[in-house]
Amino acid sequence: MLLDKSEKINDSRTPKYLQVVNLILEEIDTGKLKIGDRIPSINETSFDLLLSRDTVEKAYNELKDRGIITSVRGKGFYICSTNMSNKLKVLLLFNKLSSYKKIIYYSIIDTLGSQACVDLHVHHYNKNVLEELLEQHLGKYHYYVIAPHFFDTESHPETACDLLKRIPNDKLLIIDRAVKGFENSFAGVYQDFAKDIFEALESGIIHLRKYNRLILVFPKGDLYPVEIMDGFKRFCFFHDFKNLIVDGIDDDEPLVEEDCYIVLSESDLVNIVKKSREQSLRLGLDIGLISYNDTPLKEILADGITTISTDFQHMGKLIANQILGHEDKIPLKNPFRMTIRKSL
Repeated sequence: MLLDKSEKINDSRTPKYLQVVNLILEEIDTGKLKIGDRIPSINETSFDLLLSRDTVEKAYNELKDRGIITSVRGKGFYICSTNMSNKLKVLLLFNKLSSYKKIIYYSIIDTLGSQACVDLHVHHYNKNVLEELLEQHLGKYHYYVIAPHFFDTESHPETACDLLKRIPNDKLLIIDRAVKGFENSFAGVYQDFAKDIFEALESGIIHLRKYNRLILVFPKGDLYPVEIMDGFKRFCFFHDFKNLIVDGIDDDEPLVEEDCYIVLSESDLVNIVKKSREQSLRLGLDIGLISYNDTPLKEILADGITTISTDFQHMGKLIANQILGHEDKIPLKNPFRMTIRKSL
C-alpha cells in the first residue's frame, strides 16, 4: 500500500482528510485494495502519514458514508465496495427559485459533473419549512447547502441558526448570504450586501456625480436583504449625496430629471424604462438607471443597463469546489462589481 508514504500528503488546497480519502480510492482504482482487504487502523494511518487522529477519522467516516469501507468491532476497517461510481449526495435548499438561483444551480451541477447528485428544495424564507425539510432529510446526505434567507411573520429577518447547528459543521455549507452574528462560523460562499453596494457605487462615483439625487427603489414585501439599504445610506452619507429610498415607482408619478434610480426588482426596471420613453428622458443623460443583479438581457435593454451584481456562476462553481474538496471549507466572499453601460 501507499498509505505509509507521508510525502503523499501535501499542502495543496485540498483538505488533508480528502487527500487520505483519495489515497485509498487510488489504491482501489489500481487494484492494490480489493473487497475484504483490511486497511490500517486510524492510529496506524495517523502515524504513517504524520496526521492528527481527527483528520484520519474524518477521512474514514467520509469513506464509510460513501459505502467504500466498513468497520468491524474489535477487528478494524475493511473494504466493502470497489464501486468508484459512489456519488456524493448533496441537498440544496434555496430560499426561492429565480433566474439568478437557476444560474447558481446549473453552475453547481456543471462543476460537480458525475461526481455528485444534487436534490433541490425551496424553503420560501420560512424557518418552519426548513425544519420540516431537515427532519425529512438530515443524515441522508453528504452535504447540505443552504441559502439562509429567513424572515418571520412580520417580515423581520431571522437567522435560523438553531436549525443550522443541527447539521454537522463539516457537512454544512451556506450560500448567497452569511448568517448574521455567525459570519465566521459556517463555511460556504456569501454576498456582503451592505459592503457590496457601498463599494460598487464607489467604483462608479465619477458617473454618479453628474446626478442631483440618488433614489433607491426598495420594494416592500419582496423580502430583499435590508443590508442593501444600510450600504446605500452609508455611501450617500460618506460621499454627500442627496438621496431617497422609496418602495416603488407609482404609475402616476413622473420621473425627475437629474435623478439616478437604483432598482432591485425587474418590474421597477421595466417601469422606469417605459416612463423615460414617455417623458422623452434619455437614460444616462437626463436620468440615470442602475439595476441590481446582472443578466444578459440587461446588456441590450435600452441600449445597455448599468448593473451592480455578484457573479452567480462563480458562486456556484466555488460552492461545488468546496464540496469536491478543491477549495478550503471556509467562508468565502463572492465577487461583486458595477458594470457601466449606457443607462448611467
